[in-house]
Amino acid sequence: MEINEDSVDDAVLALLWLTLHDRRRAWKGHDWDVLGRLHEKGLILDPVGKGKSVVLTNDGLRRSEEMFKTLFTNAPKP
Repeated sequence: MEINEDSVDDAVLALLWLTLHDRRRAWKGHDWDVLGRLHEKGLILDPVGKGKSVVLTNDGLRRSEEMFKTLFTNAPKP
């Protein structure tokens, strides 16, 4: 089975929005490869470290909310 990593990244980004706290921090209890790709895409700051959360960039905040609404709500699609 071939996995669409971009779709997985979008789903994890949407879940990061679900766990937002302190305006732009989210719990980083997700697959490290996905977090690494999100960092490479400029959507989160470097996830490596002892902290239990990651910081979303401005683009990451915008995209995470967009993906959350698209994937997990009945709101009109953008």
